[in-house]
Amino acid sequence: MKYSGIGGQAVIEGIMMKNGDDYATAVRKPDGTIEVKKDTYVSLTEKVKILSLPFIRGIFNFADSMVLGMKSLTWSASFFEDDEGSEPGRFELFLDKVFGEKLEKALMAFVMVFSMIMAIGIFMVLPMFLSNIFRKFIPSDTVMAVLEGVIRITIFIVYIKLISRMEDIKRTFMYHGAEHKCINCVEHGMPLTVENVRKSSKEHKRCGTSFLLIVMVISILFFMVIRVENVWLRAASRIILIPVIAGVSYEFLRLAGRSNSCVVNALSRPGMWMQALTTTEPDDSMIEVAIAAVEEVFDWKAYLKENFPETVIPESAGSQTEEA
Repeated sequence: MKYSGIGGQAVIEGIMMKNGDDYATAVRKPDGTIEVKKDTYVSLTEKVKILSLPFIRGIFNFADSMVLGMKSLTWSASFFEDDEGSEPGRFELFLDKVFGEKLEKALMAFVMVFSMIMAIGIFMVLPMFLSNIFRKFIPSDTVMAVLEGVIRITIFIVYIKLISRMEDIKRTFMYHGAEHKCINCVEHGMPLTVENVRKSSKEHKRCGTSFLLIVMVISILFFMVIRVENVWLRAASRIILIPVIAGVSYEFLRLAGRSNSCVVNALSRPGMWMQALTTTEPDDSMIEVAIAAVEEVFDWKAYLKENFPETVIPESAGSQTEEA
C-alpha cells in the first residue's frame, strides 16, 4: 500500500472525496443520474502555520472535517427534500428574517455545536458517571479508568448498532464502504474500475471510525495517570482534555495511514475491526458514484504510473462513470 493523500466521507446517497485543497461531492440523484460538485476548501492548518504543528494539527483537522462534512451533507440532502412546494412556517420565516442569507450557515453552526455537546455528554461524561457507581467496590484508580473506557466503547458500539437499523444509515454505511474501497483500490496499485473497486477491502486505516476508537483507547491511558477525586472536577477534566487526546490520537492515525510497519498494522487492527460496524458492501451503482467523486479531484492514472509503473491501465478505465 502506498499513501495517496485522498480521503473522504459518505453523505446522503453519495460520497465526498478530498485531495489537497480540492474536494468533490458526488450524489446519485432520484432520477438515477450522478451529480458532481467540485470546490476548494483551505484548512485552518494551512491558513495559520502554527496550527500545523504535531499534536496541535489534529484538533483543527478534526474541526475542518466537521465543517466540510456538514457542507457536503447539506448539499447532498438538497436533492431529496420532499417539501419544496409547501409554504414556509412561522418559525422558518422568523429565522429567515433574523439571519437572511446567512440562515444556512447559522443552522449548520447550530447543528455542529449541538452535535458536539451531545457527543461529549454521551461518550465522554456519561461513561465517567456510570463507572462512578462502582467506585465504592473498586478502590483501584487504574481499574476504574479501564472500566470507564470499556463503558465508553460499549456505549459507542450500542449507538452504532441502533442507528444502523435505520434504512438511510444502512445506505450511508454502504457508501462509506464504497469510499474505502476506492481508496484501497488505487493505493494497492489497481486501476480504478468498478470490478477492481468491488474486490478491494472496505476497511481502511485512516477511517474516522478508527480515529474514534483510538480516542477512546488513549483516553483510558490518560485517565489512568490523571486522577481527580472530586466527581465534578473529574467530569470537567474529561471535557478539558478532549483536544489533547484528539491531538495524540490524530498523530497515531496519521502514522498508521502512511506506514506499512507490522507493529503499526497490528495496533491498527482493532480500529479496522470496528469499521465492520460502519461499513458494508456497496452495490455497483454506489461504486460508480465513489469513482466519480475520486476522478473529479484525483488523477489516479498519473498516481499509478508514478507509484506502480508495472500496472497496466486499460484504455477504457474511467469511462464507466461518464455514462452515468
